Amino acid sequence: MRSFENRRDAGRQLAALLQGREWGDAVVLGLPRGGLPVADEVARELGAPLDVLIVRKLGLPRQPELAMGAIGEQGARVVNDDVVRTGGVTDDEFAAVERREEGELDARVRRFRGGRAPLPLTGRTAIVGDDGLATGATARVACQGARARGASRVVLAVPVAPAEVLATATWADEVVCVERLEWFMAVGLHYLDFRQTTDAEVAEILEAAQHDAQ
Repeated sequence: MRSFENRRDAGRQLAALLQGREWGDAVVLGLPRGGLPVADEVARELGAPLDVLIVRKLGLPRQPELAMGAIGEQGARVVNDDVVRTGGVTDDEFAAVERREEGELDARVRRFRGGRAPLPLTGRTAIVGDDGLATGATARVACQGARARGASRVVLAVPVAPAEVLATATWADEVVCVERLEWFMAVGLHYLDFRQTTDAEVAEILEAAQHDAQ
């Protein structure tokens, strides 16, 4: 059974778990691209500002959908040693993937921020939103990035994730999740519509959020 119609529906279900609490001066941070529609719904429901937190998965050379690590803004970096070892990844192969993703990270910072400065996080709660977790590497580096920018509290908010990954998510102060699953295969299996979010959609969401904040 699929839990969510699409990412917007997932965001609304996630927001329902976050409502009714005092979030103060919180900022919602969406991970592009698929995390932005989810985070946008959360930000709207909570009446909080929305910003983007740019990270890049380091995919296995022969199985790129599986994360062997991740990198993010502010130099945040995570390596999943177990995946690297079982995947038989050499140092040269890892370095090549990392160089490629560093270039894409820089390009996305320019593309999605459009010269806008990131929202200040110092002393604030950062609610980091994505469309789901698999290995947790991307979410981990995102939470590290938020903390590096001065967030006093980091809340990871996702619609679906493996229970075993969430149980080890000590890099977030709190985890909010709609579906915590003992048996997990892929995030997309829990969505009726999991079509790729485009760069144009990300830009449109961020521009609308900036307009609403003015």
